[in-house]
Amino acid sequence: MFDLDSTGWFVVGLCAFLAGVSKTGLPGLGILHVPLIAMVLPARQSTGVLLGMLILGDLFAATYYRRKAEWNHVIRLLPASFAGIMAGWQAMRFVTNEQLGPIIGIIVLVMLALNYWRTRVGGDEAPIPAQWWFAVILGFIAGFTTMMANAAGPIMIIYLLAMRLPKLAFVGTSAWFFFIINWVKVPFSVRLGLITWPSIQLDLMMLPLIVAGSIAGILFLRRIPQKAFNSIIQILAAAAAVKLLPWRAVFDAIAHLLAVP
Repeated sequence: MFDLDSTGWFVVGLCAFLAGVSKTGLPGLGILHVPLIAMVLPARQSTGVLLGMLILGDLFAATYYRRKAEWNHVIRLLPASFAGIMAGWQAMRFVTNEQLGPIIGIIVLVMLALNYWRTRVGGDEAPIPAQWWFAVILGFIAGFTTMMANAAGPIMIIYLLAMRLPKLAFVGTSAWFFFIINWVKVPFSVRLGLITWPSIQLDLMMLPLIVAGSIAGILFLRRIPQKAFNSIIQILAAAAAVKLLPWRAVFDAIAHLLAVP
């Protein structure tokens, strides 16, 4: 079992609660629990623990929203996502999270900007991207990033926003997509040593908080209007992307330029 102090237990419990909320109410809330849990657990161990929490949240969300998922979107994304998982598994030998983060951040910001421009110009009549390559590209990126860093949430937000799904269908489709994808990741994560018996024990201890967060997410989703829901998840996706950018390197470069006589 992990050696955590009182602060560590509080943070892990908070992450478990947020994992539940993100699965049933606010996709993209992972911008909070991903960095938080890495503060109190070693990086590799935190990835395995978080994956277990997300899988438990997936079980609850997929069961509750079993009739709300738009399966045509899930099926369109899965083949490319499986390929992305395989590529991410191989890339973990060469690419670090620090190198991957800025790439994900830039991709998400560019695609959010394109989606905003598309809806700004076309309004409610903006065409829905139906080309096969749109699902292939985003599916592959989602699989790759979720294998590398559990960071596919913003990618799925972009895809589902582009499909203009109602909020219940949005959350239901996301829940079932990640329910499948996260289970596919399990054997790879075990082989990499990310999921261990102590991490499973810790996840099971956090199950009541995950369920409580899932219930809170359901209650929140019932009360929030569709327009506000769309705005909040876009803000969360943008915040996640901005956080992934290498700001320290940017500030160091600026400071270096200012220091040049």
